[in-house]
Amino acid sequence: MPETLLDPTTLGDLLRVASAVDYHRWEEQIRRTGGCADPIHLTGWTLTKDKTTGETLHHYSTEGEPGGRLRVACGNRRASRCPSCAWTYAGDTYHLIRAGLAGDDRRDIPATVRDHPRVFATLTAPSFGPVHNRPDHGVCRCGTRHALAAPELGTALDPDTYDYAGAVLFNNHAGQLWQRFTNRLRREIAARAGLTQRELKERARLSYGKVAEFQKRGALHFHAVIRLDGPDGPNTPPPSWATVQLLADAIRAAAAHSYTSVSVPAAEGQPARTFRWGTQLDVRPVKAFGDGSEITEQAVASYVAKYATKAAENTGTLDRRIGELAELDRHQVPDHTRRLITACRDLDSLYPDRRLWAWAHRLGFRGHFSSKSRRYSTTLGALRQARADYRAAQEHAALGLDDDREPDTVLVLADWQYAGHGHTPGESVLAATIARGLQLNRETAREALRDQIDSEGVAA
Repeated sequence: MPETLLDPTTLGDLLRVASAVDYHRWEEQIRRTGGCADPIHLTGWTLTKDKTTGETLHHYSTEGEPGGRLRVACGNRRASRCPSCAWTYAGDTYHLIRAGLAGDDRRDIPATVRDHPRVFATLTAPSFGPVHNRPDHGVCRCGTRHALAAPELGTALDPDTYDYAGAVLFNNHAGQLWQRFTNRLRREIAARAGLTQRELKERARLSYGKVAEFQKRGALHFHAVIRLDGPDGPNTPPPSWATVQLLADAIRAAAAHSYTSVSVPAAEGQPARTFRWGTQLDVRPVKAFGDGSEITEQAVASYVAKYATKAAENTGTLDRRIGELAELDRHQVPDHTRRLITACRDLDSLYPDRRLWAWAHRLGFRGHFSSKSRRYSTTLGALRQARADYRAAQEHAALGLDDDREPDTVLVLADWQYAGHGHTPGESVLAATIARGLQLNRETAREALRDQIDSEGVAA
């Protein structure tokens, strides 16, 4: 593949940055952010002193940094905005989901959680009209055998009759539909166990971690790891009646129950609607690694982590809020997606409390793309804090500060100011190169670890 030629302005800026006397320090900053595509710029200082003696243990100021600024990672979860920070977010999500499936001693989640009933469920949206697809027999309703990456896949066969308004209203209410589903699921579990709702709380707890994914047609569906625990969560064994089969049956019943629906009132030119989950419900037991199943703990955690960094980009929409429809022309948004976005705009005044236009770039969806119940496993905050503590310990050791010093004897003063964000054109190219190098190193290390594990397995 031929290399992309840089425009003269970008090339000139790249040469300016690369030839600067402080380039290596700039490169070090960018490496520490993981090759962040849109780093936050800070100015300020920090001072560490011994309270007892008044001795200055460490002093740092951004005055000596390139441009007088310190660059830190933006932390954006979306791969379309910052692949490097999204990789970190996906890694955290992977560990969060996997900890709830396999346990994690560091997070006080016992390995016995593997013995709890757990399934991987997918709840889909209903139909809003026929779309181009790749059915099992290979021929679409339009009479064409579409290629795997055909741009027409997911688009309406007849745009004039497709319910674009219904599609975005469903996306907009999907979070409420999920809440009603989980409420009904607890009732279904209690009924199958011969318990009341109150008695169920005393004997078992429902836990889950989920992620939202947009289909090509622009309709939302949820993938969820759903688990049954004892009353205090993963640290307590579930009751004897709690089985994978009971959980799966309860999920199917809850998804199909009339209670699990959301009603939207009629408005000018719009009929009253009642939204339910689609008929394509998939519920599969999660197996341990190495038993030959495709639905393993690692596979499920990887799948959820992958979609935790995405929004609705696979439909061709923008990854930011839309100011006016004219932006869709400039970014060549596909017609099917354009009609969904236009529906958000047209319905905004009819349902002002739903803020459809504000969420038009997400085709009406206004919820979190990944979420979990309180006791499913650890939290993203805890994982980030563990990483911050690890890096602080590294920095502490590098500065030669005494690890035996009592924390109460150390005083830390700091003053930080926001000074902007992002890269110049040349910096962007260099940062992307650094990010690719870091990614290659990670992939190489991962392959080496896999080879080691395989060789040890053969030797055993």
